[in-house]
Amino acid sequence: MKCRHCATALDETRDVFIDLGAAPPSNAFLRAEDLGRAEAHFPLKVLTCPECRLVQVDELQRHDALFSNDYVYFSSYSSSWLAHAHRYVEQVAERLSLNRDSLVVEVASNDGYLLQYVAERGIPCVGIEPTAGTAEAARAKGIETIGEFFGTAFAQRFAAARKKADLVLGNNVLAHVPDINDFVGGLREALAPGGTVTVEFPHLLQLVRHGQFDTIYHEHFSYLSLHAVQRIFAMQGLGVWDVEALPTHGGSLRVWAQHQANPRPVEASVAGMLLEEDAAGMRGASFYRGLQARVDTIKNELLAFLIEQKRAGKTVAGYGAAAKGNTLLNYAGVRPDLLPFVVDASPHKQGRFLPGSRIPVLAPEALKAHCPDFVLILPWNLRGEIAADQAAVRGWGGRFVTAVPELRVF
Repeated sequence: MKCRHCATALDETRDVFIDLGAAPPSNAFLRAEDLGRAEAHFPLKVLTCPECRLVQVDELQRHDALFSNDYVYFSSYSSSWLAHAHRYVEQVAERLSLNRDSLVVEVASNDGYLLQYVAERGIPCVGIEPTAGTAEAARAKGIETIGEFFGTAFAQRFAAARKKADLVLGNNVLAHVPDINDFVGGLREALAPGGTVTVEFPHLLQLVRHGQFDTIYHEHFSYLSLHAVQRIFAMQGLGVWDVEALPTHGGSLRVWAQHQANPRPVEASVAGMLLEEDAAGMRGASFYRGLQARVDTIKNELLAFLIEQKRAGKTVAGYGAAAKGNTLLNYAGVRPDLLPFVVDASPHKQGRFLPGSRIPVLAPEALKAHCPDFVLILPWNLRGEIAADQAAVRGWGGRFVTAVPELRVF
């Protein structure tokens, strides 16, 4: 295997960041008719490039198979994520003076969760979204959406047919692309001379600090630091001029970039974040070791808790059929005997079964019907939102549980 950015040969013994065994893709939800068939499992071994420090998994399954027309993740079912998108649009429209003469392009625009707020302001916008179900949901909101994968060739065709964009944005997509150099080259090709790129991605620093191993799954090809992103962007002629630390997904970065020839000054935040990464040791090898032992502790604590409750005659249900939850449950070997069902607000997941564990996904009303003693919140980054929405759990004496970064009952 070679690094997907700098092509350095990676040693699958020396350069291992973490090994989570083998698992099915975390968003490959099953239908009832699939239960009689075997599931494809792929190794989930993550490596660190010793040269550029890009943390990555191999593309063992093609990305167009991972992000197929049956893709079930719809962004609009999280109220906190919608609020985050709304705040971003208000901020970026003012900061960049976007108006009716501007063009905003969002890559991986999903179901129009963000561009709906751009359109409300009368700013022309286009979404690029290859998964058919989410793209159709965006079109139903009146958002022009092109159903293709984004890259350099697509961006060149788009710019020639339309025009280059004043803002090109991508939230939680930079980690999802196997050819990260081609993708960032596409950002450059789609961007107007004086335009801005913003990308958001989970920060590798927070993943390691807080043991957030469940954010590792096959759809996430890369795990990113500002150092790595700055280097990748620079190779494609883009310069980072600002960075924000965000609370989303357990700790993310929002990077602002421009063509390197642009005169916009670089904010002090960039040097500050690079210094923070340096202080944590992210340029050295030792930072990328030791996560495995912490992850195994998290796994063992969850299993011990579930077994203890089963022996005590208590019931545990899950909330949130999230990809991160599937990584956790599959690595821990949790099956329906310990977690009989999971509920989720998205109707696109209800009636299906989690990949690997084959735990059924029900509507949230199932919690009231069964009154479990504990509700295991799998998308721990949304625990406040979920606990507030499901306050009725406390009414029957139920309690909430999260497993990452450590087992917590509240």
